[in-house]
Amino acid sequence: MAKNILIVDDSAAQRKVVRLALESKGYQIFEATDGQDALQKLNPDLHLVVCDVNMPVMDGLEFVTQIKANEQYRFLPIIMLTTESQEAMREKGMELGVRAWLNKPFSMEQLLDAVARLML
Repeated sequence: MAKNILIVDDSAAQRKVVRLALESKGYQIFEATDGQDALQKLNPDLHLVVCDVNMPVMDGLEFVTQIKANEQYRFLPIIMLTTESQEAMREKGMELGVRAWLNKPFSMEQLLDAVARLML
């Protein structure tokens, strides 16, 4: 059975790059354009979320805050994949429950390694 991953990013090009990499490893991919859209697409069959920080409507950190407050999704692993490189921002994300923080530009190997570690 394929593992399900939700990609949350306002950039269609970025979603496509991440989608292709993850699908090549057999993951089933779902997409959302921002945090609010992602909240509407949450489902109990998700195994992981890959999320950007800087997005319109609802940014990644607000999305993490809301998802972690929901008992059903509190333990859903989240990887932030972002241009946001400020240490304070990364620390805030980790305090909120983010499990990995990857800065753009990133290597597909970094992303696939982080996904594989969190899927155990």
